[in-house]
Amino acid sequence: MILIDSHTHLDMKKFDSDRDQVIERALSAGVRQIITIGIDTKSSMKAVALTERYPSVFASAGIHPHNADRADYHDLKHIALLARREKVVAIGEIGLDFYRNLSSRKKQRELFHKQLDIALSVDLPVVIHDREAHEEVLETLSSFKRNGFKGVIHCFSGDYNLAKTFIGMGYYISIPGTITVKNARQMQDVAARIPSSKMLLETDAPFLTPVPHRGQRNEPSFVIYAAQKVAELRGIPFEEVAQETSNNASQLFNLPLPT
Repeated sequence: MILIDSHTHLDMKKFDSDRDQVIERALSAGVRQIITIGIDTKSSMKAVALTERYPSVFASAGIHPHNADRADYHDLKHIALLARREKVVAIGEIGLDFYRNLSSRKKQRELFHKQLDIALSVDLPVVIHDREAHEEVLETLSSFKRNGFKGVIHCFSGDYNLAKTFIGMGYYISIPGTITVKNARQMQDVAARIPSSKMLLETDAPFLTPVPHRGQRNEPSFVIYAAQKVAELRGIPFEEVAQETSNNASQLFNLPLPT
């Protein structure tokens, strides 16, 4: 059995005391590859450094919409340079967040467009953050639609019809561990109905801890709970979910065969 955690944040301080053990627990749980996601220049640099230390870890480079007000030309230039490193497999986490509005919407939009341009220039998929900005994210991605442009809607928060629209544009839908929470009915409906060929799994660790570990720090080994819940919802074997979602992640991010 092979699982892939397609979205985590291993560079964060919450992992500083036991990062080696976190990676070992993931491997022991069958999580053979992990993508750690950049949220600004410093975070992206740390993510790339982790890929050099751990064979099972790959990285994305990008600037989160929360950090848009602080991003400048030099940050974007650095992201473009990091994107060319060997184990950087995506541009992200990029997008729009109109829920917290920690950066101005104008700056978010500008940064989103510029990072989509970077992704096109280096021919990498994108990891999209979309919170309370569905219509504008759709419109923006539609305007960038070109042959071969692809990506994933991270921690998908919309309904089934929105998922179908993104899938029709060529995007994958990523299901986080919070699908295990009892009141996550919309997310469960999406996971039960979308094509399995367009689904990824993620933890978003250290955030969004699944049942039965609510209240604890999340970590990549816990992606197994998302896989188990998807299998339950779809009425199929757990192993089938693990294989299909891992194949999808490998295809999207052009990952090597795990060893």
